[in-house]
Amino acid sequence: MRQLVPADDAARSNGAVNGHRVRRDEPHLQPDHARPGSVLSERTLVLNVTYQPLSITTVRRALMLVLGGKADVVHTGPGRVRSPRTTMSVPSIVRLNYHARAPFRRRAPLHRRAVFARDAYRCQYCGTRAECIDHVHPRSRGGEHTWENVVACCRACNVSKGDSLLSEGRYRLLRVPYAPDPLAVVAAMRDDSRTEWSEYVADLQPQPA
Repeated sequence: MRQLVPADDAARSNGAVNGHRVRRDEPHLQPDHARPGSVLSERTLVLNVTYQPLSITTVRRALMLVLGGKADVVHTGPGRVRSPRTTMSVPSIVRLNYHARAPFRRRAPLHRRAVFARDAYRCQYCGTRAECIDHVHPRSRGGEHTWENVVACCRACNVSKGDSLLSEGRYRLLRVPYAPDPLAVVAAMRDDSRTEWSEYVADLQPQPA
C-alpha cells in the first residue's frame, strides 16, 4: 500500500481536509530550478468548492490535492514542478471539488505589520504615510490593545494627539478600526502572498511600501 499524506494541515489539525487524505502517487516532486525544495515550500491559497477561502498551505500539499483528484488549479504562479510522470506549473490558488467544512478560526492576534496593511499604510488621522501605531483610546486612560482600538499613525499625529481622547481634541478617524478575518491577517503577514489572492482574501491586503 502506498503511503498516505495529509491533504492540508492548515484546514485540519490532523492534516486532512474534511476527513480526506491524498495518495502519494507522485513521491518525487522536485522544483524545476536550482534550489531544491524552495518552490514546494512556498504557499498556495486553498478555496472551498464555493470559492470561499479555507486555508493557506504549501505548494507541495496543494499539488497532492490536485494529483489526488481532490482539487483543481485556479491560478498558477511562477515556476514549475516536475516528477517522473509529469511537469506542472506551481499552483498559487487551488479549489476543492467537494464541500469542506470551514475550520473554526480564532480571533487573529494583533500584529503591527497587519495593522499597517489593514490601514493601507496611511495615518488614520491625517492620511499621510504611517510610521507607527496609535491607541485611539490611550492605554494610559484604560484603552485596550485590540484591533478596534489600534490604528496606523504618522509620528506627527502620534506626538500631537498624545494621551488625549478623540472627544477632547481636533482628531477624527478616517475609518473605524476593525478586527479583520484571521486568514486575511495570515496572508498580510507573509512575504510570498500573491496579488491574485486579493480577489478571495480582500479584507486585508498589504500595500506597496
